[in-house]
Amino acid sequence: MKRVIENFGKNSWMLLLILGLAFINVSCDDDDDDSGTNEPMPEVPMTITDIAAGNADFSTLVAALKKVGLDDDLASEDNSFTVFAPTNAAFNDLLDELGLSGLEDVPNDVLTDILMYHVVSGSQMASAFQTGYYNSLSDGPMEGYGLSFYVDMTDKVINGRAAITATDIKADNGVIHVIDKVMLPMTITDHAVANPNFSALVAGVSKAELVAALDDNEAMYTVFAPTNDAFNNLFTEFGVTLDDLSKETLSSVILYHALGSFVSSSMVESGYVPTLSTAFERNISLKVDTEGGVFLNTDSEVVATDVVATNGIIHAINKVILPPSVVDIAIDNTNFSTLVQAVVKAELVDALSGEGPFTVFAPTNAAFEQVFADLGISGLDDLSKEDLTPILLAHVVSGNVASTDLSTGNVPTLNETKTLAVEVNGGVTIDGAITVIAADIQGANGIVHVIDKVIVP
Repeated sequence: MKRVIENFGKNSWMLLLILGLAFINVSCDDDDDDSGTNEPMPEVPMTITDIAAGNADFSTLVAALKKVGLDDDLASEDNSFTVFAPTNAAFNDLLDELGLSGLEDVPNDVLTDILMYHVVSGSQMASAFQTGYYNSLSDGPMEGYGLSFYVDMTDKVINGRAAITATDIKADNGVIHVIDKVMLPMTITDHAVANPNFSALVAGVSKAELVAALDDNEAMYTVFAPTNDAFNNLFTEFGVTLDDLSKETLSSVILYHALGSFVSSSMVESGYVPTLSTAFERNISLKVDTEGGVFLNTDSEVVATDVVATNGIIHAINKVILPPSVVDIAIDNTNFSTLVQAVVKAELVDALSGEGPFTVFAPTNAAFEQVFADLGISGLDDLSKEDLTPILLAHVVSGNVASTDLSTGNVPTLNETKTLAVEVNGGVTIDGAITVIAADIQGANGIVHVIDKVIVP
């Protein structure tokens, strides 16, 4: 121990010299830093386009973006994007699927639609996605509505086609998620097929041979799509299965869920709209109520909206809607509640629910209140079945007579002793004092016109 201390004493001057030289070197280094010769390197922009260009597995994607001029858009830092990026293998599979030799065989407008279908506005990490629909930046059939795609986060698959294989590749202007298939913009039929919650609807559409119609990109539809639960409830209610329903029945029911135009949730208004289901060469009417939500024929509720397809738009509903009889039309409208009670009391429900066709001039509740006051009675309780039957039958004409088919003259009713004096002159009046205030509510077995007074034989 003593020798170690003595050696240290002998060599301590050498140690102090080494430490001093080290201090001088450090001081010189600090002076160099202050001079600015070791400034930090400037940051290199890494946009979505930059990241794709730097990854050999995205070379086809980059070539496609350059072909249509979208590479600059995805390199812009003025906006942020979420891109589902197909790999080279995904593009090769697409070209094989379409029977094409290369990107040069794909028209630029088609390629642009496909590429934009993979882009969502805003930067969304994988954790932000839930199972459901998202709108892309690919233009839909109506301005302002981007085409939708369906993400199943349980299986991490988009449109039942493209698996998400990598996520959350951050860029300066957004984020990239990698997929193994190129997604193609989808028709209404495609969307129904891609969502397992619509499998019963798909089976019905197939059996009714409507696949081609709802796949037609030259057409434009709004479809109220019942879920599987909606179909199961219908089958349970009537004690049937899909196999028990004929092609004709299914076709009528399914087309009753479709409109021949594009109607988004923001365009929906209360009232009657014509569907693609027909009776007596006229479009059967659907009642829409927007109070407290969107309801069809009173009790079928819209539970999801604005799934945009290449040929229209889809809204999901929780109950199958059936083409209504003239009695159903009255039941589904609270303005006809007194008429419905009268028909029930007169035991005419079954008769007016038959094949028909019938034309019904339907008085409103206010019209009944007025006639009760005129007759000096309190209401239906003061009228017997025998009293009500001839009154109600005076409101029914044989045949499906639309307002455009009416002409001035006398029209026989199902009350053999009563004819209606109809006058058509800038409107329709009956017996000189009764006005048709709404017309042409088409049902499966006839048509309804609303009147403001009760016809009294």
